[in-house]
Amino acid sequence: MLSIQGGAAFAKSLFPTLGAAGTTGLRVTLAAAILGLVFRPRLRELPWAAWRAILPYGAALGLMNLTFYLSLTRLPLGLAVTLEFVGPLVLSLVLSRRVQDLGWVALAALGILLIAPRGGVGEGLDPIGVALALTAGAFWALYILAGGAVGRRVPGVTGVVAGMTVAAAVTLPFGIVQAGTGLLAPSALLAGLAVAVLSSALPYSLEMAALRAIPARVFGVLMSLEPAIAALSGLLFLGERLTLGQWLAMGCVIAASVGITLSGAQKVAVPEPVN
Repeated sequence: MLSIQGGAAFAKSLFPTLGAAGTTGLRVTLAAAILGLVFRPRLRELPWAAWRAILPYGAALGLMNLTFYLSLTRLPLGLAVTLEFVGPLVLSLVLSRRVQDLGWVALAALGILLIAPRGGVGEGLDPIGVALALTAGAFWALYILAGGAVGRRVPGVTGVVAGMTVAAAVTLPFGIVQAGTGLLAPSALLAGLAVAVLSSALPYSLEMAALRAIPARVFGVLMSLEPAIAALSGLLFLGERLTLGQWLAMGCVIAASVGITLSGAQKVAVPEPVN
């Protein structure tokens, strides 16, 4: 989580030169290249049935990254991650089908109400930024569902590499439109490589090791701390300060995520090559 959110903070610092779309396209493309070089999957040998699962998975991954980075142009990192986190949280609640989990739904809803702009302003938050972060969360939920299908049809890490390749094909055109040849500048390539390593390659490897070492439920509880890690990363690296109400909202979402995990709901703990 430190690697992911540190990478997101660094990526946000690139927006003035590459833009959100340019940073997304460069980061996802380089991440796909890194994973391809490390794991060397035989993508050409995959049957069409596998690609039918991979294409929506990769598209959801690419659009999740794009909408999240676009939300960062309008929101602090901690609040953007909190809002994005609603996607997998709602998915876990839907999959649980437990009446007692409605209390966690209410707590998460309270958190969103505390963050949501009121009268078009709401503690300085941009309504478009909020909408983009929630959209990223919806794509995150789709990514989880599609990832389950990929995991059943494609062995090992081949599906992940193939999905990242599709995500690169989805996001790179947006990056070219916004940043153009600036994406090829040596400084941009070096910075993009750092973001790709911090946000994709390194956390993916660490999460796979963690899932082998600790129970999935423990992993899910720890993942619930991600909004707080993001807020601290935004404070330390970007100087983004949150109000007391915004910290309270974040606490509601984190508590709801921990509660739904410990209640036995189907918390989907998957690598987050997102932010």
